Amino acid sequence: MYQVLYRKWRPQTLSEVYGQPAVTTALKNELRLNRLAHAYLFTGSRGTGKTSCAKILAKAVNCLNPQDGDPCNECENCRGIDAGTILDVTEIDAASNNGVDNIRDLRDEVNFAPAIAKYRVYIIDEVHMLSSGAFNALLKTLEEPPEHVIFILATTEVHKLPATILSRCQRFDFGRIAVEDIAARLHYVAEQEGFTLADDAARLIARLADGGMRDALSLLDQCLSRSHEITVDVVTEATGMAGREYLFRLVAAIRNHDTATALDLLNTLYDGSKDMERLCVELIDCYRNILILKSVKKADELVPVSAAEMEELRAEAAAVSLEMLLHIMDVLQRTLDRLKGGVSRRVEMETMLLRLCDPTLDTTLEALLRRIERLEAGAPVAAVAPVKVETPKTPAPKPEAPKAEPKPAPPAESASAVRPCDNWAEILEQIAKQSPPLYGVLMDSTAMCGGEELIIVTDNELFGTLVHQDSNKTVLMQAVQAVMGRPMRIKRGRPAKQEKAEETDPLSAFLRQSTDAGVAVEMKG
Repeated sequence: MYQVLYRKWRPQTLSEVYGQPAVTTALKNELRLNRLAHAYLFTGSRGTGKTSCAKILAKAVNCLNPQDGDPCNECENCRGIDAGTILDVTEIDAASNNGVDNIRDLRDEVNFAPAIAKYRVYIIDEVHMLSSGAFNALLKTLEEPPEHVIFILATTEVHKLPATILSRCQRFDFGRIAVEDIAARLHYVAEQEGFTLADDAARLIARLADGGMRDALSLLDQCLSRSHEITVDVVTEATGMAGREYLFRLVAAIRNHDTATALDLLNTLYDGSKDMERLCVELIDCYRNILILKSVKKADELVPVSAAEMEELRAEAAAVSLEMLLHIMDVLQRTLDRLKGGVSRRVEMETMLLRLCDPTLDTTLEALLRRIERLEAGAPVAAVAPVKVETPKTPAPKPEAPKAEPKPAPPAESASAVRPCDNWAEILEQIAKQSPPLYGVLMDSTAMCGGEELIIVTDNELFGTLVHQDSNKTVLMQAVQAVMGRPMRIKRGRPAKQEKAEETDPLSAFLRQSTDAGVAVEMKG
């Protein structure tokens, strides 16, 4: 009968355990010096070697001919433990034996001496699944077991264990296995099994395994069922991945705000039966690599990809900002959470792409920052447009009887005498040097002068938000005074042909409500 690779190539000695040098070295030293603890706790993510090390330790403490801390795997005890015929080594699944009665039976059993082996070894897998009553029943026995008993507890969620259990065990933390170590092990297995495994395919499987050797061997077995010459294309097809080409085309469409291309690519992948949740995870991983390259100068060790893929990632990192990357990562993570409980995964992914390609559809703060970023890189200032300024109506003066030698009043410029501001371009240059976000909002605006008033004509709702910040208000007032030579009151005007219909953009509506009247209030220098 065929035996799957992860079972066939499970390590039989501590020296064969890949990627856990600190754990294996410490255990071998304890075995060599015969300084064994009565209770061990193995913790770490799935597939990192916890159960394998527990079984090796159970054999090593009972081996008749130990070899430098490793079991010989040839003596009667080693062969009996591997075959499951020696009842002194018991493996318990805490997920299905988690009650108080199960632990009480175990507590009564430990008092009996071993029948054949030197030690009775109890391996309790997924120990965090025990109930609180079962933990309490285990405490006393775990603290002071008989001399012939060793407990080995294994768990992937150590934070669920009571502190009273943790303090009674010698703890070993199993880290995620490095990509290079997993790839090396895969090459060794491929050589022994007689099939071909490309280097980039081995690294791709190692990355997909997320630090777990068991997952890597399972993926290799899955690929082997399709072809004995395993390449990146075989891995991509076997695992249902989108492929690096499609992935980078999606990333480019998001960067270019090309909604049509992004949705067309998604439709192609969906028709090809690509898993939408895996696609979302791939996008998160891709943008994580871009974010690392954008933030860290020497990031080669943090981004384990091929040289060709590294060049593409560096090009993407140079073309986007950190604010945009953080917004994309946030949207992708929220989408991944919804995919796990959503009804239609395709709709969730389409909605996600719409938000990423068009920030105006997203009302979060991160989307607002992306819109400001686009405004900062916009077009030059537009020409002067007709303006409609509301001025208070004053009653016409009553005619007076002529007086002898009347003294003419000094001429005063009426506020209603509005004319285009010839120095507005110079004011914008001053603002651009001090506050690029404010300049990005004002670049398409015009200005009118009326007496001691400067009327800024714009329909951009972001102006009201930015100009109410003290720093931007100061920059605006100083720029006006520096160019005009005197302080002026600033008001806001709107284009005469602006439609009065309520805007449908949620961001504009929000800003309209929050600013109430924009900057219609006077700001004096």
